[in-house]
Amino acid sequence: MEKHDNEKGLKGDPPAAPLPSYSEAEGPHILEGTAEGQSQLGFWTRMGCTPESFKRRTLADKHNQLNQTLKGRHLHMIAIGGSIGAGLFVGSGGSLSTGGPASVLIDFAIVGVMMFNVVYALGELAIMYPISGGFYTYSTRFIDPSWGFAMGWNYVFQWAIVLPLELTVAAMTIDYWEVNLNIGVWITVFLVAIILINIFGVLGYGEEEFWSSCLKLAAIIIFMIIALICVCGGGPEKGKFHEYWGARLWYDPGAFAGGFKGFCSVFVTAAFAFSGTELVGLAAAESKTPVRSLPSAVKQVFWRITLFYILALFFVGLMVPHTDPRLIGSGFIEVKASPFVIAAKDAGLDGFDSFMNVVILISVLSIGNSAVYGGSRTLTALAEQGYGPRIFGYVDRAGRPLVSTITIIAIGCLAYVNISAQGEVIFDWLLALSGLAALFTWGSICYAHIRFRAAWAYHGHTVDELPFTAVFGVWGSWLGLALVVVVLIAQFYVAIAPMDAENFFKDYLAAPIVLFFWVCGYFWKREGWLKLSQIDVDSGRREIDWEEHNKVQEKIRSSPLWRRICYKLF
Repeated sequence: MEKHDNEKGLKGDPPAAPLPSYSEAEGPHILEGTAEGQSQLGFWTRMGCTPESFKRRTLADKHNQLNQTLKGRHLHMIAIGGSIGAGLFVGSGGSLSTGGPASVLIDFAIVGVMMFNVVYALGELAIMYPISGGFYTYSTRFIDPSWGFAMGWNYVFQWAIVLPLELTVAAMTIDYWEVNLNIGVWITVFLVAIILINIFGVLGYGEEEFWSSCLKLAAIIIFMIIALICVCGGGPEKGKFHEYWGARLWYDPGAFAGGFKGFCSVFVTAAFAFSGTELVGLAAAESKTPVRSLPSAVKQVFWRITLFYILALFFVGLMVPHTDPRLIGSGFIEVKASPFVIAAKDAGLDGFDSFMNVVILISVLSIGNSAVYGGSRTLTALAEQGYGPRIFGYVDRAGRPLVSTITIIAIGCLAYVNISAQGEVIFDWLLALSGLAALFTWGSICYAHIRFRAAWAYHGHTVDELPFTAVFGVWGSWLGLALVVVVLIAQFYVAIAPMDAENFFKDYLAAPIVLFFWVCGYFWKREGWLKLSQIDVDSGRREIDWEEHNKVQEKIRSSPLWRRICYKLF
């Protein structure tokens, strides 16, 4: 079987321990999920459009029944723009109102540092262990099978709840243009669009993410250029930025709002805005060349955090006062309260506010599609590992986790509760479920990386045997884990400060849900904390062509300084 570049098998200097591999002694049989195997199927079957495509697939690779058809460009765009959606474009308005521009910048920067270390830790693990379902399997393998059970189901529920939320935001976005149609009509339209994309499986997800991310990034770059011109006084005469504007809003009405509680309350919005960043690790299991593509994709996260979150929100804070009444009560549903739309409108740029609204619409649909992808892949992995009903392990010949995908999309129909009078109350509780869920996932990734490194050393391995390492190593993961704890404490303070039981449970509902899953996991598997001696660091490891890998590393080391800097940064 032909393999690509760095994924050919062991050559040169192998790691010290023997690698359990996908046996090649049985002959050159073709796996359906690879490019070779897919070429044996008809085009429309590969695209998932024939009755044949719905039949069950059985691959020799027991760790991964999914397609490996995502290209490097897909991984790069999933990493750099995949999670930009309602959290950044809409939810930041509520954060600006409650915390002020300085709180928004500081809190997003803190969560950004956390995410930087989380994604690097995840990249190291995902390159070593190409297993579908990524994050939860690392918790199961390196921490505690019961905790892995909790993290897997927590992640499924996180995305299952995000899907109806994003569908509702998309439907409300249309209301910006005062279209006189029931919101249920638009929810149906967008739900059908997501179903159509998912017919094409991972390739549909990859292409949709690639092009929507291109649009989102282009829109943010255009916004920042226009914002810079406006802040310097180059805006149209009919707008309020026709004279030098500068940082006046940081002095009046001020850089902070709401005191310490206002500062702490921004953390949850920041966490929600970064949710989905970890999907690049999940997508690695369906990539053609993850050893080559994933390190580069992981490095893009730094630029996304710096340029497309921090810098964009800095300009928003310069242009929109936190006392603006249009921000009052803004959350994830009220699109008219988006500070990006408000800034465009105040600048007097005809049509630019509508353009930003179109970008918001496409962004929230993109996140809705990511919800189906992340939720379905994790649900399938849970079934494959015996942590869920076996029916969810069904993967068809087009590489789609069919039953899991249908289930997550069906949960998307919860969006229709918004039509009822109590819809907003119900959505507040749904949002409470997803608000903190991502923090537990990120903390688990960091701790799984810490435990992996400890077990790796315990079994006699060295860091030199890893094809890709986190930039700050174990210390970066400890920092990421510490910041997760800080954010959880800050949210606990925000939840308990009003001394209102309903608000407390609403703001901190994710914590008891995770604990409930943890207890269920223990009774399901009857397995607890793993000792280092019990951790298996060999099974399912990726086969690395060390000869080729060492050649590439030597080529980088002998390159000019500017090229080595580019490699480190990109």
